[in-house]
Amino acid sequence: MKPSPFLRTSARLLLALSLAFTAAACSDDDGDNTPDAGTNTDAGTATPMYAFVAQVSVEGNATSYVVLTETLDPNTPLSTANATQINGRALGSGIAKTGSIFVSSSAGATVTRYNLTASNTLEKAGEVTFAGKGVTSIGEYQNQFQFASETKAYYFDGRNSQVIIWNPKDMTLTNSISLPELSIAGSSTTFASNPIRVGTQVLMPVGWRAGAAVTKQAGIIVVDTADDSAVLVKDDRCGYVRDGIVGTDGKVYLATEAYGAAEKRVSGSNPSVPTPCLLKFDPATNTYDKDFFKELGTLTNGGATGSLLAGPNGTGYLRVLDETLYPVAPDTVARTLASAVAWKWWKLDPAAGTPATLVDTLPASTGSSFLYELNGRTVFSEFTNNSGTTNYRELTDLTGNLVATHQGLSFSFLQLR
Repeated sequence: MKPSPFLRTSARLLLALSLAFTAAACSDDDGDNTPDAGTNTDAGTATPMYAFVAQVSVEGNATSYVVLTETLDPNTPLSTANATQINGRALGSGIAKTGSIFVSSSAGATVTRYNLTASNTLEKAGEVTFAGKGVTSIGEYQNQFQFASETKAYYFDGRNSQVIIWNPKDMTLTNSISLPELSIAGSSTTFASNPIRVGTQVLMPVGWRAGAAVTKQAGIIVVDTADDSAVLVKDDRCGYVRDGIVGTDGKVYLATEAYGAAEKRVSGSNPSVPTPCLLKFDPATNTYDKDFFKELGTLTNGGATGSLLAGPNGTGYLRVLDETLYPVAPDTVARTLASAVAWKWWKLDPAAGTPATLVDTLPASTGSSFLYELNGRTVFSEFTNNSGTTNYRELTDLTGNLVATHQGLSFSFLQLR
């Protein structure tokens, strides 16, 4: 689930974005990574530096801001006053704590590397274009960029049914892997917001929609970074299976995302809408377990259930609609329902085969969330105020405490040091 990338807001939003963002200090960097030369980081003693990418739209025109901050204050929104401005919907990606962020945009096919300077600003340090591979626009999610090392990265390109390989150090295009079977006639391709890493493999779950309707097709791309091979493996038992985790048994468990659950909930008894499901995938053999299939609702007392986010030690979290917070009416739209701040957190151990249990300490949030690592903690994002505000909340300690907030939408966060 994701809100519209070009949300209309009033011109006042830009003024609101100029509010100051300062205050509470964060814990020190753990010093595991050393940045490239020219960046401002002493790995053992430096104050953390965070990069948030905020996207706003005024009169249908999207502008993004890469906001840097050393401090986080949940009571004061981030400011774009001194931010790096990018046309279109921007994504910022990279390897955490290395002092560099790679910024792309819906406005073109270029990826720009920015290095953090000694004065805590961003400095351009190279560009690479994917235009030669047919790319005209880069959008959707941060994690369509996956980094194997400082010299090898992948971009999952659904519009052109390929995986692009590039070198983030030299900022050069290396190769591409064609996956023509990604294209399904009449359907658009959409990728997981939280891909899965297993050894040298990058596993990218795939979903398809025909307009607003979920296509009954599941898929997962497996890229082996050791030899740059890739395969797409499909399953036709359910649809919009865009989330997954590695279970305690080493198998990958894949679930229908919250939008698919919302579509099923508002469809009534329409048999053409796939039932949200849980599947099992073996990354050692690249095969689905044909004997394993669970309807997600059976794991959560029959509630509308979708999205599976990683928890500790092979467990995960399902998102379950609380209809006392957002009642479903005959005219409720699936996109609106999936975006409602009404989805509770339920903990699941899929390998154990037991039902999920409610995590009552976490507040209800929007149905689909992005997970980010911040100083060894995991935070999740939520979109509120009609998708005009992005909040970041604590997941690790199961409190849901607010960590940071800003106006506009954000699909990117990276800790630079």
